[in-house]
Amino acid sequence: MDNNKLNPWNWLKKEDEQEKELPVKHREMKRRHRGGNPLLNLHDEIDRLFDKAFTFDREAFPMVKEGVLKPEVDISGTDTEYTVTAELPGMTEEDISIEMKGDALVLKGEKRQEKKSEGEGYYRVERTYGSFQRVLTVPKDADVDNIKAKYKNGVITITLPRKAEAIQEAKKIEIA
Repeated sequence: MDNNKLNPWNWLKKEDEQEKELPVKHREMKRRHRGGNPLLNLHDEIDRLFDKAFTFDREAFPMVKEGVLKPEVDISGTDTEYTVTAELPGMTEEDISIEMKGDALVLKGEKRQEKKSEGEGYYRVERTYGSFQRVLTVPKDADVDNIKAKYKNGVITITLPRKAEAIQEAKKIEIA
């Protein structure tokens, strides 16, 4: 089997291209010099430190894009199929969407969770929302018409069979 087909830069090039097309949202607060007032300068410095501490940097945290975590994907292959797995804990099958768009496999998910608790003198509601999208470039020898997906215990497994002609790439030639 050609291991170049399993290289991550081959599978993730569509996702990289898509991220380049998205406008970059980066807040940069413009500070003005407040003269000789040390309290106002201290205030500006504290604001700058909080902004730096609570704003994710794309280089420092590559898996965080626009405040949403992307699940890591594992890609493996044999002579007969490719397998893509991702851990999606706490999600159900209804929360997950898998689509083929051209030569791109798009894995999307959205999780909405709400917890309510009541007691004497209090009422609490906690909500969490999150979504993700992974775009994987599928090799040309994958049989996109027979893709199968299975979700069990928080792990999605996507199986892409290889086309029969791709499996028979090697041909032994007799020496005369």
